[in-house]
Amino acid sequence: MNEILAGQLALDYCVSKEEVRDSRNHFASWQPLEGRRRFREEEPCFLKIASVGGKLLFCGEASLLIWCREWYEKTGAEWFFEAKNMRALNDRLHEEGYRIEMVHPFFISDTPFKVNTQGWEIRWYEGEEIEAFRGDPRFTSAFTFDPGAPDVIGAAALKEGRILGMAGASADSPSMWQIGINVEEEARGLGIGRMLTGLLRNEILKRGKLPFYGTAMSHIGSLRVAVGAGFVPAWSELVTSKTDHE
Repeated sequence: MNEILAGQLALDYCVSKEEVRDSRNHFASWQPLEGRRRFREEEPCFLKIASVGGKLLFCGEASLLIWCREWYEKTGAEWFFEAKNMRALNDRLHEEGYRIEMVHPFFISDTPFKVNTQGWEIRWYEGEEIEAFRGDPRFTSAFTFDPGAPDVIGAAALKEGRILGMAGASADSPSMWQIGINVEEEARGLGIGRMLTGLLRNEILKRGKLPFYGTAMSHIGSLRVAVGAGFVPAWSELVTSKTDHE
């Protein structure tokens, strides 16, 4: 397992790097550890679950972890996020006023690759330059303006002066930066997403950070971008949120 990823998941799930790497499921009470990923984080964390390396990491509220251990201590990770399992978990969460918010696969890439940009004008944005896109509905995945995970760098693909695609990276933690991508509808299928994601991957690695990419399991186009840009599956993650009673 990538060393940076092992250290990051250890911070995120309040376990040791050895526990991230071993073959047993682990159950840890959440603590706001310095260096954890902060993107849209709810504090305190009621429950989150990672599937990594064929095992499960549970982190959250201590009393709920007792139930999780009783039900899932010997459960394998491979099919854990299937709907039939999620229904039982969501029912238990609902008793506490919570629900499953989302389950996402995540990809990493720790090796730079040559990216072909022929025929495209590439424009880079950093720091205060990113502010020009605040509130721009075209680039809500590239730039999230989340105070817990600040946007740090972006790369745009232009034709005749018009931006047709934008990739952005947010500093979700000091060691791992997440990539998001938007491509204009009329420009989809041209390889812009793969190109920009690859360019950003290379730049993040150059800065000594580990690039990662998250998406939805049903978003086939986004999954294809990740794979096409040289990313590999690394872990899946479930997060919870308070139930909306309105």
